[in-house]
Amino acid sequence: MRLDDEQESSHFEVQQGRGGGFGGGGLGGGLGMLLPLIGSRFGCGGIAVVLIIMVVMGMNPLSLVGGGEGGQPVQTQRPTPAELTDVQRTSLKVLGSTERRWSDIFKAEGEQYPPPTLVFYSQNGQSGCGAAQSAMGPFYCPADRRIYLDTDFFREMETRFNAPGDFPIGYIIAHEVGHHIQTITGEADRIRKAQQRASEADGNALQVKMELQADCYAGVWAARDTNLMEPGDLEEGMRAAEAIGDDTLQKAAGRRPVPESFTHGSSAQRMQWLRKGLSTGDPAQCDTFQGAL
Repeated sequence: MRLDDEQESSHFEVQQGRGGGFGGGGLGGGLGMLLPLIGSRFGCGGIAVVLIIMVVMGMNPLSLVGGGEGGQPVQTQRPTPAELTDVQRTSLKVLGSTERRWSDIFKAEGEQYPPPTLVFYSQNGQSGCGAAQSAMGPFYCPADRRIYLDTDFFREMETRFNAPGDFPIGYIIAHEVGHHIQTITGEADRIRKAQQRASEADGNALQVKMELQADCYAGVWAARDTNLMEPGDLEEGMRAAEAIGDDTLQKAAGRRPVPESFTHGSSAQRMQWLRKGLSTGDPAQCDTFQGAL
């Protein structure tokens, strides 16, 4: 990507400290260990269910989100540009680009785009949806409209998922921005309500459609900021989308792919919808639900 002349977003925070300590042992400790999996699979809603269960059982939910025994306070800071790492600066340039492109899209509809805030943390942090952990990967929290990112994930994309390059950074951040678009347009709330009425398999299918729409929105961003795209970027994006498909991840874990358990979509689906956003540049073409509701 050509990012040298791109302006960095000013909507960011850096968390320091180790929130999300899992004190208490027993069931609380077990739930704490499961929290990254729950968060990555079911987002804020899944984490909320865990916290409600703990309250009903007389346990302290703060033991999972960093305010209980074993956690350390998380401090939020705004470092100067000179204090940011190269990956953080790259991430903020991508975020700034998404702000400008989505502002243009919303303005064309007579609306104003409220950008999300990008929160950098290391290993453990705190979000409005509970604990933030590097094992969860980048995620968007609708409760506070923030994107949470441990930038070590991009090293993992290169080493574990064999998806090197700078365009995967843009794709991942733009995907989380896609979830922000779903939140501020009311789409996410509509889907969450439908999931509450659905079976587990149908709920997973709706979650897949949400993730694929976010992939398509990421493609829309890239298509509308053509100055960023360089030869090879499309191929990098396709490799990244393929690497994080549910079927590919399940195979890598030594499991047989079970489509009913997918929550993000197969590699082929993720590549398809990212490519559709890239080829059309039109968010109206990102209707992954197509009469499903």
